[in-house]
Amino acid sequence: MTIFNSNGTPESNGVWFKYQTSHFDFEKKETVFDPPADDAAEFCVRSLIPFFTERMKNRKKKVEFVLNPSTRAMERVSYYPDPTPDEVQKEQEDAWDYLIVGVKNAKWADGTPIECTRADKIKLMKIEQFDLFIGHCLKVLAGSEKEEAEAVEKN
Repeated sequence: MTIFNSNGTPESNGVWFKYQTSHFDFEKKETVFDPPADDAAEFCVRSLIPFFTERMKNRKKKVEFVLNPSTRAMERVSYYPDPTPDEVQKEQEDAWDYLIVGVKNAKWADGTPIECTRADKIKLMKIEQFDLFIGHCLKVLAGSEKEEAEAVEKN
């Protein structure tokens, strides 16, 4: 029997990854990630699927009646209104805050430790190398989720 505990610390819902640098391989035309160093910083990352699923539940639909010129009848049309640029930025920052749930052994260039705070996560995600690393982590998580789903289907 398998028991799942949805309670606990946020780290229990994430996977720890050691930071990996990357470079672009021009022959293969893809980004290649180097093996992590022994003393590399570690980041606990979780899937964004629950975050966006919850956001979609909370979005409000807008409903309007629109004249259909071919039938000359009013039709009910419902849609999700486009978010404003400020709302888009806030949602992106909320997603980054949700995504990273733990930080170990990470320091800024001046030697101060990187804390697991919203402000530090936002600063990290604005660094292109770190953004590539997080994208790689999400691909690994998506692959492991896919493998787990396939294993369940086989059983």
